[in-house]
Amino acid sequence: MEETREQYLSLVKELNFHSLRYYTLDDPLIPDDEYDAMMRRLKEMESRHPEWVVEDSPTKRVGDVLYNTFEKVTHTVQMGSLQDVFSLDELDAFFQRTKEISDDIQYVVEPKIDGLSVSLEYRDGVFFRGSTRGNGFVGEDVTFNLATISEIPKRLSEPLPYLEVRGEVYMPKEVFARLVFEQQQNDEPVFKNPRNAAAGGLRQKDPGVTAKRCLSIFVFNLQQIEGKTLSSHKESLDYLHRLGFPVSPSYPLLSKPEEVKEEIKRIGTHRGAYPFDIDGAVVKVDDFTLRERFGSTAKFPRWAVAFKYPPEEKETTLLDIEIQVGRTGALTPTAVFEPVTLAGTSVSRAVLHNEDFIAKRDIRIGDRILVRKAGDIIPEVIRSVSHAKGSVPYQFPDRCPVCGQKVQKDEDGAVIRCFNPTCPAAVRRNLIHFASRNAMNIDGLGPAIIDQLLEKKKIISSADLYLLKKEDLLELEGFADLSADNLINAIAASKKNPLSRFLFGLGIRNIGEKAAKQLAEAFPSLEKLMAATQEEIEAIDGFGEVMAKSVVDYFNDPNAKALVADFRKRGVDPVEEVEAKGDLFVGKTFVLTGTLSRYTRKEAQALIEKNGGKVSGSVSKKTSYLLAGEDPGSKLTKATSLGVSVLSEADFDALLEKGKDDLKEE
Repeated sequence: MEETREQYLSLVKELNFHSLRYYTLDDPLIPDDEYDAMMRRLKEMESRHPEWVVEDSPTKRVGDVLYNTFEKVTHTVQMGSLQDVFSLDELDAFFQRTKEISDDIQYVVEPKIDGLSVSLEYRDGVFFRGSTRGNGFVGEDVTFNLATISEIPKRLSEPLPYLEVRGEVYMPKEVFARLVFEQQQNDEPVFKNPRNAAAGGLRQKDPGVTAKRCLSIFVFNLQQIEGKTLSSHKESLDYLHRLGFPVSPSYPLLSKPEEVKEEIKRIGTHRGAYPFDIDGAVVKVDDFTLRERFGSTAKFPRWAVAFKYPPEEKETTLLDIEIQVGRTGALTPTAVFEPVTLAGTSVSRAVLHNEDFIAKRDIRIGDRILVRKAGDIIPEVIRSVSHAKGSVPYQFPDRCPVCGQKVQKDEDGAVIRCFNPTCPAAVRRNLIHFASRNAMNIDGLGPAIIDQLLEKKKIISSADLYLLKKEDLLELEGFADLSADNLINAIAASKKNPLSRFLFGLGIRNIGEKAAKQLAEAFPSLEKLMAATQEEIEAIDGFGEVMAKSVVDYFNDPNAKALVADFRKRGVDPVEEVEAKGDLFVGKTFVLTGTLSRYTRKEAQALIEKNGGKVSGSVSKKTSYLLAGEDPGSKLTKATSLGVSVLSEADFDALLEKGKDDLKEE
């Protein structure tokens, strides 16, 4: 049979998916011999058709991170949207239309999760492609990102020839609240609701970033199936659940319109209790045969509607606008209003974001304002309803409310900042950040203790922490001999932290934890980093002009120079231990197979690469060693037939030790 380029591209995509499972997620889905056979077929196709070879072919790399390309995917079954209804009268009209087709109809009612609709496709029971809804006819390929969602089964309990299901990707409320808190702590723009946060996570080029968003999914519809006959929606959800899919959290089968209305009311009453954001309830005709009789319009199926709940909005009086100064000096306005109950809790404050937000909505102190909870979590001011008599437009302060220094707008004009590095508000937030777990990790130094130290003028900067004595702490509330000794010891121990932690702790704008690690590896001492030019820093992978300029500007600032000098005087002069790659395995290619007992595959791969070698996914004549654990499978057979050296884990350890001994002899 003649092969086509489309078949080649499909094979590339499938192999890339399995490479992601093997190398990035450390969770292979198919046996090694099956992967090897697919790889052989790909290589043969490329040898016959070199003009077909694409940049993301797995033959062109070994074990590296795969990136999403967002290629177009045509949906063979349209991923339509639902007709929205907003009142019981509109819902009754839907019931009347269905009764015109049949008097014997059963309905399924489900919560309408507010997320992003996606398609999941399986071939022979293995997940091979995931795509966005797009315009309903054409979406984007986001397979690798969807593969990071743990709830999505990568291999079904039954090897169906083909299956396509539709699901809703969402961010749980708890995850969203944690993300927003982190953004606020870092003076970053915050996501408005969980749906926006989920959408941003799903469209990342790097699946590793998506994985950190901790997204979830519910499957709510069967699109296509081969090898199984199903006759109703409820039956299909029950079956998909048995296959391993997380399906809609509730989907009762109801016969009467009044029962449907009661279920919609029940879902709405418990709306705030769900661990995810919902914006309505979906009513569907259960029987698939009846659905075919109903048909669809150009936009919507006639057999389903989405009942949308009105947003819970409350009117209240704005009492004040408070200005908070963040760690990076950003001035953030917060609305203080008469308490109202939203999503089951009392709310009296909401972030107003920035000066432009207030000006565009003409929000004034004393106004009657409309408030709600975005995603039933984050309080927000929607708009001003009416101005109080004699009110005046709000004037954003031109001086820092904490230190009194004149404030300035950022270059993009979006944020107003206090640039005074000794501003008490910025100092406090910087101290909290400096002592935090991912920075200098000073155990026991929390916000309450930092507040006492500042109030009693025991410290005025993070460098002063290293001047504290036991007697200083004993003057503070809550300290005794043992607790004071523990904190002094924790502060002293933090001097041994690597440069990367120290840099992250300094709170340099635009430099997060990962960037701090890259900086430290490129310039492993403070002296080298402070002498680096912007061009040299821009050369670091992933750095651009903005990040590099932030670093140079920080270390050129006289206050920062003085702070670093204080640290060094007090014994804090960290370096980064950058391990040079050895040459023990230079020119050697390893293949890993079976279950390793002493290492994970990632650990073994890291050791090989650290010593100059590389790891391949398949055995060939070019393979130097096969590192075999228990149940090695077909790779061992092939390695033996090709005369490839087979190593046990003990053999591998011996090679590593020999390398160490050789270094000692030199």
